[in-house]
Amino acid sequence: MCVYTRSGKGRYGEVWLGEWGGESVAIKIFTSQDEDSWAREGEVYGTYMLHHDNIAKFIACDKRPLNLGFELWMVMEYHHNGSLLDFLLIHSLTAYQAQRFVYSIASGLHYLHVDIQTGAQIKPGIAHRDLKSKNILVKSDHSCCISDFGLAVRHVGATGHVDISSINPRQGTKRYMAPEILDGSINYTKFDSYKMVDMYCFGLIIWEVARRTSNRAEEYQLPYFQHVSHDPSMDDMRKVVCTDSIRPTIASWWSEDEVNLVCAQIEMMIIT
Repeated sequence: MCVYTRSGKGRYGEVWLGEWGGESVAIKIFTSQDEDSWAREGEVYGTYMLHHDNIAKFIACDKRPLNLGFELWMVMEYHHNGSLLDFLLIHSLTAYQAQRFVYSIASGLHYLHVDIQTGAQIKPGIAHRDLKSKNILVKSDHSCCISDFGLAVRHVGATGHVDISSINPRQGTKRYMAPEILDGSINYTKFDSYKMVDMYCFGLIIWEVARRTSNRAEEYQLPYFQHVSHDPSMDDMRKVVCTDSIRPTIASWWSEDEVNLVCAQIEMMIIT
């Protein structure tokens, strides 16, 4: 494998562009402090039947020696458009692109959430727990795929047990946290609770897409940009989302655009 360009930096480490077998690949390099997230993501990708056009393709993972320690590598399919956040920052969308983005994310999320049984083999339901525009990749055909499963939980259908890492207490990105996480009312023993959290995040992502759609597209902004700083605290988000019951603003002009009107209707059903 040849590694030659750093292409980004995330919460858990760096992402490099490399080459493997003549093909470009993305190499996520985790620090040793984030071994739990690296291991969890590897476990999730090892789940039976976790292959779908709208889920990022896993290639390999490895623990590599470095000086007196080690690096944790995860090799993934490379998508030159980057994340949905990156794409929305510099591109406004046509109605067709917006529909394709939202539909493909919904398709990937639905496949993650459902239990599937084929003979004796079972694909458990999986909830992402950190869904956001930065963790969605834009493919060359302008469909999307969901990535970054370091916080994911799996559903053991036969027992109803939720398989969650007990050594990684992170609960996702504060800006995207659902009200029931912020106010502590979530039932952590029920898998449906985690699916509902993912759906709330999906509603916020629809809002991000809708703002950048049509010839009246607005400047890209993160959800709740008018109400909190770039790096809000849990208390900041709890006040806005739970105490003040604020939700992202639906622009008046969306009602004049068929695609954005549909997006707004879906989003409001999800996040209210």
